[in-house]
Amino acid sequence: MGHKKLIRFNAINSFENVLQYPENMPGQWNQFFKNDNPIVLELACGRGEYSVGMGRQIKDKNFIGVDVKGNRMYNGAKIALQEQLTNVGFLRIQIGNILTYFAQGEVDEIWIIFPDPFLRDGKAKNRLTHPKFLAMYQQFLKPGARINLKTDSPELFQFTIDTVQEQACKVHTLQHDIYAKGPVEWPLSIQTYYEGLHLADNRKINFISFSLPDKPIVIPPKKKKEDGQ
Repeated sequence: MGHKKLIRFNAINSFENVLQYPENMPGQWNQFFKNDNPIVLELACGRGEYSVGMGRQIKDKNFIGVDVKGNRMYNGAKIALQEQLTNVGFLRIQIGNILTYFAQGEVDEIWIIFPDPFLRDGKAKNRLTHPKFLAMYQQFLKPGARINLKTDSPELFQFTIDTVQEQACKVHTLQHDIYAKGPVEWPLSIQTYYEGLHLADNRKINFISFSLPDKPIVIPPKKKKEDGQ
């Protein structure tokens, strides 16, 4: 690990707005934030630009950036501390274990901003809009809560559209190339570091907002390996 990363990992250990693999958190987030305001998650938050950006504007909601990469999380956590954004926190965990940290109906909304699209064969199950993850979200999201995906990956975007249709989710917004008609409205106008790179490379940015169905999400069975593989 590089010297800079070590410094950042050591720093977040002392940040009061960062929790790393905490215990006994389901149903206790109101104590962490010291209020009962709605909770919004930013999954695979990286530098936490959306958590910080939305936290600045919406004071009556609590925002939690979730990621396993503490050296990236350091940026958003430090800004939130400097600006005294008491409604912004960060949770360092493996997202695959997220059910350990939230109680039923405890979360009001999810944002997923430029996640790893996992394009290699056999990695689709790691996509944050795979039915496996949607089934997890269903256990702690409030009924009708929105899941928002912003991505430059056409493969992940189409995969998500197909999954949403297969699972009978309700689509609220579906936008191919959100900048095609000029500037976009807030909060989509919040640009992450990586979005700036994608736009400079003339990549199209896509967005979908949807809600999960009332019935349980159906997780497809694992594909059997063919003989000889």
